[in-house]
Amino acid sequence: MQIKQAAQSLLQLFFPQTCQGCGSDAVSKEQLLCIDCNQRLPITDFYDHAGNASEKMLTGRLPFISMASHFFFTQQSLIQQLMHQFKYKGNTEIGEYFGRKMGNSIIASPRFNGIDAIIPMPLHQQKQKQRHYNQAAILSNGIAAVLNRPVLNNVIARINPAGSQTHRNRTERWENISQSFRLLQPDQVAGKHLLLVDDVITTGATLEACGAELLKAPGATLSLCTLACAMK
Repeated sequence: MQIKQAAQSLLQLFFPQTCQGCGSDAVSKEQLLCIDCNQRLPITDFYDHAGNASEKMLTGRLPFISMASHFFFTQQSLIQQLMHQFKYKGNTEIGEYFGRKMGNSIIASPRFNGIDAIIPMPLHQQKQKQRHYNQAAILSNGIAAVLNRPVLNNVIARINPAGSQTHRNRTERWENISQSFRLLQPDQVAGKHLLLVDDVITTGATLEACGAELLKAPGATLSLCTLACAMK
């Protein structure tokens, strides 16, 4: 044990692992964030509470069993910085790390019992080619590592790019996104409890449109989880 600890100390000395949030080297091999940055993250209690803020966005718009967001999203914050690194700068390690955190919260919540398969929010082919990866798929892989459930990447497709939703109101987002998804393999999800995963919910229009298309599969049921919830 002492030899192992000495080897780890030498590795940290010559190849220091730094915190993804603040750059400090006060971080263990298994963690991406130091204790201080972890404590700064605005984690929600949504996994344990029905009627949470994320669920309220979709209640009456989409039939679902449960929904949760892991963090509150705020501008000029640590979570915005980390999500930007993950989504736009190729730092998929952050997504895998947060995906495992989401998985641990899901598996601890009785509201999410009985998940059969995980569905990442699909990207349009053009956008995925530009970005080289789908951030929702990275999160889903982290969740799947904890839940031990399959990630189904090809059962639903985004058939038009839709464009940015950031500066649109709810009605404009729905008009822009409502015909953007196509269920390709309904037999693979028929009769299953699906967990639809995305990075952030703002108005819920994208999740609503994708979820409605998934529910065209006979007997399918739906729960949803996002990394963050942007509160208005």
